[in-house]
Amino acid sequence: MKKNPLITGTLLLTAAGFLSRILGFFYRIFLSRTIGAEGLGIYQMIFPIHGIAFALCAGPIQTSISRLAAANVKKGRSTFRAGLAISLTISVILMIAIRFSAPFLAEHVLLEPQCAPLLPIMALSIPFSAIHACICGYYYGMKKTAVPALSQLLEQFIRIGAVLLIANVAATNGKTISVSLAVWGMLIGEAASAIFSFLYYTFTTDDRRGSRTSQPAYSFLSLAAPLMAMALPLMGNRLILGCLQSLEAIFVPNKLLEFGLSNAEALSTYGVLTGMALPFIFFPSAITNSLAVVLLPTVSEAQAAGNERKIERTIAMALRYSLYMGILCIGIFTLFGDGLGISVYHNKDAGTFITILAWLCPFLYLVTTMGSILNGLGRTSSTFFQNVFAMVIRLAFVLFAIPRYGILGYLWGMLVSELALALMSFLAVKRLVPFCWDTVNMIVKPVLLLLISIGMYLAFSQSCFWLKELPLFIMTAVQILFLSFSYMGLLLLFHKKRPLP
Repeated sequence: MKKNPLITGTLLLTAAGFLSRILGFFYRIFLSRTIGAEGLGIYQMIFPIHGIAFALCAGPIQTSISRLAAANVKKGRSTFRAGLAISLTISVILMIAIRFSAPFLAEHVLLEPQCAPLLPIMALSIPFSAIHACICGYYYGMKKTAVPALSQLLEQFIRIGAVLLIANVAATNGKTISVSLAVWGMLIGEAASAIFSFLYYTFTTDDRRGSRTSQPAYSFLSLAAPLMAMALPLMGNRLILGCLQSLEAIFVPNKLLEFGLSNAEALSTYGVLTGMALPFIFFPSAITNSLAVVLLPTVSEAQAAGNERKIERTIAMALRYSLYMGILCIGIFTLFGDGLGISVYHNKDAGTFITILAWLCPFLYLVTTMGSILNGLGRTSSTFFQNVFAMVIRLAFVLFAIPRYGILGYLWGMLVSELALALMSFLAVKRLVPFCWDTVNMIVKPVLLLLISIGMYLAFSQSCFWLKELPLFIMTAVQILFLSFSYMGLLLLFHKKRPLP
């Protein structure tokens, strides 16, 4: 593991991601009981604006810094500083623009006037997000994942602590707690992670120990030109995708109105889906997201070195473990989705959504890793057109299925679009790199082992009568852990007993 930065980096980011998401679950539970499902829906509706701003000032530049730093370590620090200057400048302009156009954006873009007081608070977080993203991009490129992992945890700790403190002070003074509580928490968390990352870079960089003289000097233009040459297509791609995603987020509540729901019911349904159900579906993706983050610089470095064999092995490994995780999650969420929704959020609809979306998991995790590999190989245009096609499918379901079938139409649209996107990503990577695809070991084996694990779980549940005396959440957690460990243990056992070629 020490010799393989892909594995160690993935494990470190995964550990941080899991801990962060566990904390996030308790945070979501607190928010759902403090501001309600309707409040969660209003809170989620500001993220289209945040997503577009991030696509313009941070995300593409982060990816460019990561890839250029991995390809040329000597230019890493200089590339980072150039990227940070550009990103911070754009973010400040966006912050001012959102701050002064908040009423217009809320009423005419988001179609929800209740978002107007939330947008100026959210706008303040954009420069901090830019700083944090650029520093993380630099450390990803250097394959030093400790700083991004620690900053991720710090952000979550500070956000939750700040929200709990503000809520406690408001309750003590008899003041009403509004949706702005969650937005202030986001701002404080982003600020904390950005400050921590910047201070770490400032006080640990080699420049402070006099190594600046040993590094060649680069002009800002010579650094900015290749960086922006890579970032601008990504920026355009993410901007278009961000706009399509924003249309989706805006139209879902409005199309629910056409289905016959009231405004409060539509916002509540949207809040339950995006603020309660989807976090469960995305929770295991802490593993695949961490893998994807480390994959990009690893693949870029191997491509720059002409090491196609390493790229093939990396792709095969990423594909195999993404499918292992996705197949396990189908079993977990179909069996325990209802119990999770009721025990965690006291909301039956959340459990129904989790159960339906369980089938999304293998395709969702596969898309994450395959997309990162395509970006690492420099095929950003491929990922762009694939994502646009998938978003068009989802928008079609939003526009035509929701008015007729309600939120179920949107859920089926998500499943169809992710299936199409996974297939396109897989075929695109397969055309570029002839990696080994093993249907038996990648699909048949984990499916059979999952079925055996489910049988073991059923026997375990019937023999352990004391489980039924536990609270529903604890009982569900014990059952999920038993199923997961049984599945992983069988995978490990089968792998060890597999004959060598």
